[in-house]
Amino acid sequence: MIMSRKVASCWVLAVLVLLATVVSCRRGPSRIHPPSINASAAGAKAIELFDENKDGKISGEELNKCPGLKAALSRVDTGGTGEVTADMITRRIEEWQKSKLGRMSFSCQVTRNGQPFSGAEVKFVPESFLGENVKVALGKSDQNGMAMINIPETTPPGIAPGMYRVEITKEGVTIPAKYNAETIFGQEIANDAEGIQEGVTFDMQF
Repeated sequence: MIMSRKVASCWVLAVLVLLATVVSCRRGPSRIHPPSINASAAGAKAIELFDENKDGKISGEELNKCPGLKAALSRVDTGGTGEVTADMITRRIEEWQKSKLGRMSFSCQVTRNGQPFSGAEVKFVPESFLGENVKVALGKSDQNGMAMINIPETTPPGIAPGMYRVEITKEGVTIPAKYNAETIFGQEIANDAEGIQEGVTFDMQF
């Protein structure tokens, strides 16, 4: 039987579509890449923002102004000096990038005076020196005070590697500024970050 040119063209097109579908299925979902961060520029920016005495390091009270970095201190300052340099921050960011981790599942607990605090809005705000590509992530605490933290409107859900300021608010409840606008809470997000395996709790005393 001789196939018409039109029928043959349709048959070829159908085969190509089928092959493309098979290849797409074999590849699976596209990889979630880590946010693009200029590691050396981020290290320099952190010093510019938080090194108030201009000694080339962030330490002591200066660290309190940067809770995301302070929370990562044990991984950044591997020598245990209590001082952070631009090079240390750069190296830590490069470690995130080498891990290829683009997003991870993360939950935390919010308590008030040691008791679960439900209905709290929990915002993870990336430290500004990381740049614009690390996005804010949000969660809301349940009756056990547990909150899943996710970047809004992203699939799959999760939070990107980074150093974050943690801000906690609740409608109708006046929570002290040291837990939100002037937060003392911080958290690093990485596979080996402090508290990731044990579980992270933010306890508010008021």
